[in-house]
Amino acid sequence: MEANNGMTTKILIWMVAGLILGSLINALASDVVFVQDYLVNGLFHVLGAIFISLLKMLVVPLVTFSLICGVCGLGDINKLGRVGLKAFLLFLTTTALAITLAISLASIVGPGEGFELSDSATTNFTPPVAPPLTQVIIDLVPSNPVAAYTEGNMLQIIFFTILFAVCILMVGEKAKPIADAAERLNDVMMQVVTVVMHIAPYGVFALMAKTFSLQGLGLILPMISYFAVVAVALLLHATGTLMIMFKLLAKLDPLVFLRKMRTAQIFAFSTSSSNATIPVTLRSVEKRLGVDNSTASFVVPFGATINMDGTAIMQGVATVFIANVYGIDLGITGYLTVIGMAVLASIGTAGVPGVGLIMLAMVLHQVGLPVEGIALIMGVDRLLDMMRTAVNVTGDAAITTIVARTENSISVETFNDPGAGHVEEVHLPHAEK
Repeated sequence: MEANNGMTTKILIWMVAGLILGSLINALASDVVFVQDYLVNGLFHVLGAIFISLLKMLVVPLVTFSLICGVCGLGDINKLGRVGLKAFLLFLTTTALAITLAISLASIVGPGEGFELSDSATTNFTPPVAPPLTQVIIDLVPSNPVAAYTEGNMLQIIFFTILFAVCILMVGEKAKPIADAAERLNDVMMQVVTVVMHIAPYGVFALMAKTFSLQGLGLILPMISYFAVVAVALLLHATGTLMIMFKLLAKLDPLVFLRKMRTAQIFAFSTSSSNATIPVTLRSVEKRLGVDNSTASFVVPFGATINMDGTAIMQGVATVFIANVYGIDLGITGYLTVIGMAVLASIGTAGVPGVGLIMLAMVLHQVGLPVEGIALIMGVDRLLDMMRTAVNVTGDAAITTIVARTENSISVETFNDPGAGHVEEVHLPHAEK
C-alpha cells in the first residue's frame, strides 16, 4: 500500500511544485529572456515533450496486445458484443447527464451576464470544420491497418485488432501460439508502464511548470464566472453523478474507487489527453480495481475515444455563457437541442483532433449562436482541458468497472484490497556470479 501511496503522493507534490513555479515565472519573469528560453521553452518543454512521447509510445502496442488477450480471454463473440453495447449505452447516458448538469448549473449562476465585449475579442477565431457523420462511420474501417497504427488512429486500431482477435478464436488450436505470444507481450508492456511510472513525477512537474509559465493564473480573473461554473460542474459530475451511478450499478464503494484512480486522474490532468493516459488507466483498472483484462482491454480504449463527459460539460456551460454575453435567450427548446447535439456529436466526432472545439462549433451553429464566441473562452480553455480530461478518465474507469460487475468479470477482493496493484520498485536482474 505504501509504495503506491508513495508514488501518488510524489506525483502530487511535483505537480503542485510545477504549478507554483510556473505561476511565479508567469508573474515575475515573463519578460526575462534567459528564463523563457532556457527554462520554459528549454528544460520544461523538452522534459514535458519526452514524457508525453513516452506515454503515447505505450498506447498502440499496449492496446493491441491487451485487446487480443481480452477477446481471446472472452472466448465468446456474443459476450464481446454484449460488453460493447453496454459500454456504448452507458457512455451516452453519462454524456447526457453531464451536459444536463452543466446547463442546469449555468442557468442558475448565469455566467457571462454583464460581460464587457470588446471588438477585438471575437475577430480572430475560425472554427475547425467537422467531418460529416457518414465520413466518420466510413473512417472506422482502416483501408490500410499499417497507416492506422502509424497515425495512432484509435478507432481504426480497435476495429482491426478486434477483427484480428476474433479470427484467432475462429481458427482455434492452430492460432493458439499467437494468443499466447500476445499474452506474453502484454505482460512486457505492463512492465514498461511500471518503468515509465517511476519518471512520471518529473514529467508531470515539467508539463505543469510550462503550462502555468505561459498561461498563468491571472488569465482566469476576467473569466472567473465561466471558469468557476465549469470547474464546479466537472467536480459535481465526477464525485456526484458518476459515483451515484457507480454505487447503484456496480454496488461497490465509490470512495475506494476514487482513491485507487487518483494516479490516473493526476496523469490525465497533467497530460490533457485521455489517449496518452490509456496505459495508466488500464493499469489502474486491471491491477488496482481488479477488472479482468477481457473487459478492461476493450472498454478503456473505447471510452478514451468516445467518452466526452468533460467536453460535454464545457459545451453546456460555454453555450449558456456565450448566449448571455450576446444577450440571446435560448429557451428550453434551445437547451434540449444542445443536450441532444452534444450526445450525438460525442459519437460523430470521436477520434477527430481538436474534438472539443469542433463539437462546440457544431452545437453553437445548431442553436443559432455566433461561433466567434468561442474566442472568448480560448484563454482559459487549456486549464479547463486538464480538468475535463481527468473527469473523462474517471468516467472511463467507472463505466469499465460497472460493465465488469454486470459481466461478473471483476475481483471484488482485489477492489477492496488497499495494497492491490501498487507500483513496484524497478530492479534490473543481475547475472549470478
